[in-house]
Order: sequence, then C-alpha cells, then structure tokens
Amino acid sequence: MDDFSRLCIHTITTKPLRLDIAIGAYQQIGAGGITVWRDALIPLGLQESARLLTGSGLEVVSLCRGGFFPSTSAGERQKALDENRRVIDEAVALGAPLIVLVCGAAPGQSLQESRGQIEDAIAALIPYCEQANVRLGIEPLHPMYADTRSAINTLAQANDIIQRLGSPYVGATIDVYHVWWDDRLETEIARCGKMNAIFSFHVCDWRCPTRDLLNDRGLMGCGCVPIRQIRQWVEQAGFHGMIEVEIFSDELWKGDQMELLQQIQRAYRECV
Repeated sequence: MDDFSRLCIHTITTKPLRLDIAIGAYQQIGAGGITVWRDALIPLGLQESARLLTGSGLEVVSLCRGGFFPSTSAGERQKALDENRRVIDEAVALGAPLIVLVCGAAPGQSLQESRGQIEDAIAALIPYCEQANVRLGIEPLHPMYADTRSAINTLAQANDIIQRLGSPYVGATIDVYHVWWDDRLETEIARCGKMNAIFSFHVCDWRCPTRDLLNDRGLMGCGCVPIRQIRQWVEQAGFHGMIEVEIFSDELWKGDQMELLQQIQRAYRECV
C-alpha cells in the first residue's frame, strides 16, 4: 500500500472546496497533513475551523500567509506588523507551528531597501513568535514576482537574513516552483540545513510554456522542475518533514477536485 503520510495538501490547491469538505477529501486520500490558507478560514470562521482541524487527524503543517512587509510609508509598514501579529494569533488558534512568509516588495523603492525592511520586520516579530511558539518560514519567490510580491528571490537571500537574525524561530520555506532555476540551489540548501533552518518544502511543477505568471502551476511531473533531485538535496540537508503540494491553477480549479486529489496521489507516487 502506498504511504501518503508525508503528503500535505494546501487548501489553495483545492481552492473551490470549503475547509470542512477539503479536510474530508484529504482524509479520504490518506494525506498526512494540511496547510491552511487564510482565505479558507473565512466561510466557517476561525473557531469552527480550528475545531474541525483539531479533530481531523491531519497534521496542521502551516498557515499561509504572512509577510508583505515593505512600503515607502512608515504607517503602512506598521500596519503590516500588526497584521502579521494577527496571523500569528490565528496560527496559535489553529495549532499551526509555522507561518509561511510571502515577504512583499514596494515598487517605489529599491529591492535592497525592501529587503532591509523585510529583515527589520521579521526581527521585530521574533519576540511575539517566541511567546506564541510559532515559527516564520521565509519563502523566496521567483524573480518574476520581485515587483510587488517579494524582494526575496533566492534561497541565498533568505539564508543571509536567517543567519544574521540567528533565531530558531526564523527559517526558510523551499518551494521548488520558485527556486528550481538557481544554479546555487544545492549549495544554499546545504547551507540552510546546517543552520537547521529548512522549515518546510513545497512541490508542484513549472508548465512549458507557462500561460499565466500566477495561476498556471502544474501537477508534479508535467513540467521541467527536477523535483526528485531537489527533494534529495533537501533530505540530505536534514529535512524529513511533510512534502506539501501547493498548486495555483485556474485550469485545475475548474475540474472535479476529488479527481484532482487522485491525480496528486499518482504524481506524488511517480514524480516526487
């Protein structure tokens, strides 16, 4: 029998499903974990969502997403910090030990300045994380998102922040979709592992050609990402946690979501 105990599904992958339906569907395919996107909490509310997750038998791997720290306005930067503290509170309520950070960028200033603001914001959140016992995973995003979504575009940039901050509550989320192209990836994964800072690992595939810069990710095996090679590097670096399937796809969201989950099972078995 196939072992899917390390398989984690992001609620964004099955975006059309309400959280309670998604939980049942993930249970049905034998997935071991769930990562919850904040929008999935809205229909049922935080309290009911937390109750369902607690009784589900699924490991709540993380909450997505925090971040979006940079701004040319000091007031907006403070609002971002306040919002991220709310995200940490939500993670506590859900029993999620990790928040994935999409760090943000401000087009009105240099990437270097945005990176400095990101580091300062994360540093400011560390005491709150320590009190809540919730970690922050810096997720480098592909450079095509450097305009507004993230000024952290390589694992090296994330590692530099992690190393300077030196907190066990700050690490990296490695998503193959965003970092597969980087010729320093193996070295930086090893570096991250030496800091015990690989907090989570996301998989999907890069379609050839990609038809949309945001919502055209593919099932593992349908594109050009060397997923098994990257998984090997991550595990050699000491990570043996959940393997999280995070797919943004207008095409796949239109189809039968239970059928999609069965396709994910096959792709996980054959390509991950």
